[in-house]
Amino acid sequence: MGSWRSLVLVAVSAGLFGCDHATKVVAEHELGTGRVVTLVPRVLELRYAQNDDVAFSALRGWEIPHKEAVLLALSLVVLALTALAWIRHRRRTASWDLGDIGFALVLAGALGNVADRLARGYVIDFIHLTHWPVFNVADAFIVLGLIALGLSRSKARASPTSVVSPRA
Repeated sequence: MGSWRSLVLVAVSAGLFGCDHATKVVAEHELGTGRVVTLVPRVLELRYAQNDDVAFSALRGWEIPHKEAVLLALSLVVLALTALAWIRHRRRTASWDLGDIGFALVLAGALGNVADRLARGYVIDFIHLTHWPVFNVADAFIVLGLIALGLSRSKARASPTSVVSPRA
C-alpha cells in the first residue's frame, strides 16, 4: 500500500482528535459553570463533568492507589498497542477497509482522552443520555471504532479465503 494512503488515515484520525478536543473546550467554556442544556427532554442533555475514571465511569466504585497515574499509564499502553495493531493491519491489507476506519476512530478517541489526562489529570465529559453515565466524543469514537473493528473481523472470517495453486 502507498504511504500516502497511510498519511490520509493518520490525517483523518488527527482530524477526529481535533473534533474531540474542540467539543471539550466548548463544553468546558459553556457548561463548566453548571449549566445544563436539554436537547431531548428526558433523553439527551449536555452537562459538564470531570471524569477521573475510565470511560463511562466503569471503575467509579473501586479504590485504586495512585489511580490517576495508573489510568494514565494504562491509557498510554492501550494507545501504543492500538497504533501498533493498526500498523500491522496496514501491512496485511492492500486497500482501505472497515478495519482502517475502526482503528482511526479508536486511535482518535484514545488520543483525545490521553491528552486530557496529561493536560488536566481528568477527562472532560459532557454528553448525558438518560440512564447512562456522562461521556464525551472520544468515548463515542472508541465505541464506534471497536464496533467497526469487530464487523471488519467478522467479515474477514466469513469471506472465503482464496487459495493460490502452484503452476504446473
